[in-house]
Amino acid sequence: MRIPTAGVGARMRALLGPDAAGARQGLVALLVSSAGDLLAGLTLGAITHTLETLPGLLVLVPAAIGMRGNIFGALGSRLGTSIHAGTFRLSRRRDTVVGQNVLASLALTLSISVALGVLAKVVAVGFGLADTISVGDFVVISVVGGALSSAIVLLITLGVAAGSVRFGWDMDTVAAPLVTAAGDVVTLPSLFLATYLVRLGGFTPSLAVVLTIVSAVVLVAAFRSGLPLVRRILQESLPVLLVAGTVDVVAGLTIEKRLDSFLAFPALLVLVPPFLEDSGALGGILSARLSSKLHLGVIDPVAVPQRPARRDTAMIFAFAVPVFVLVALSAHVASALIGLESPGAWRMVAVSLLGGLVATCFAVLIAYYGAIATYRLGLDPDNHGIPMVTSSMDLLGAFALILAIVVVGISP
Repeated sequence: MRIPTAGVGARMRALLGPDAAGARQGLVALLVSSAGDLLAGLTLGAITHTLETLPGLLVLVPAAIGMRGNIFGALGSRLGTSIHAGTFRLSRRRDTVVGQNVLASLALTLSISVALGVLAKVVAVGFGLADTISVGDFVVISVVGGALSSAIVLLITLGVAAGSVRFGWDMDTVAAPLVTAAGDVVTLPSLFLATYLVRLGGFTPSLAVVLTIVSAVVLVAAFRSGLPLVRRILQESLPVLLVAGTVDVVAGLTIEKRLDSFLAFPALLVLVPPFLEDSGALGGILSARLSSKLHLGVIDPVAVPQRPARRDTAMIFAFAVPVFVLVALSAHVASALIGLESPGAWRMVAVSLLGGLVATCFAVLIAYYGAIATYRLGLDPDNHGIPMVTSSMDLLGAFALILAIVVVGISP
């Protein structure tokens, strides 16, 4: 039977309305993001020996990756709103909108990295994970790896914002997937490099103390800088990032406890970063678009989504199917090329697609109701939306992925 492709295209354009160009940009950004996430997955699949040598490290990995997306995804969301409002200007002055955003993001990076190191150890011990690395090791790996990766992701985020202004991209649509992919690609190698510091022996505790003091000094200095936007970002972001970090650490614990399954089929380990980050990126796109619409008065913060919000939601589900199929096939092929065991292409697709659709449902609910809840409370959804979505999706995405693995019947 002949499929009326023109009719399908017309229905899709009618569904998306005038934002079809934004939809194309978002899909391209997600595909680029998936390619970057695949590199991160291959890195994770290739360092299984390190994960075994440093027990508990996998608890930190989703949190460290997620925090790059949380901090710089929120930065991208704020810059997107600034672009829409006409206040975006690249400048070296620290009192500009961009300058204050950069200062706040750097202060958040250092302070939250210390907190993640401590949280990873506390959660690992609290949930009965035996013989993990020390809290000093966690802190050193988290802060050094976080600082190295954040410097690169910051430059990429500013580059995407400048490109959005110059080439007319929709920052709200392209920032979340591109920034989270950049975070994936650079964070895992950065963490891996940082692990060499903890293998040098006795000076790790002293280095952990120094890094903690430096992080505290930078945070206090940022609060006392007299810059109002810096203060607001820190005040609103610190609580939600701490909660997000805790959720991310629990997500890492969830994967750590299923480590045997992933070690039996390392291709599944390759799938983890792109799966989690694409789940978060889908929710991040929706969150950023809803935040701008709320700020600009396009939608109202009501319980039943209005038509523009429903169009954005439909676009997210339209993205999800090809993205999760591509992620699965790419992970399978890439794993085969470097000699990692896979459960098979069709089972990889089944796991990714089933888990991805479950995760997307969670992402849509959290993005929409999180945005309207923060807006009603008088808070900035740009500061809260993406951290709330991406951290929740790290945990719920990990749950959905493991649930799909069980349903498909993959076992070591």
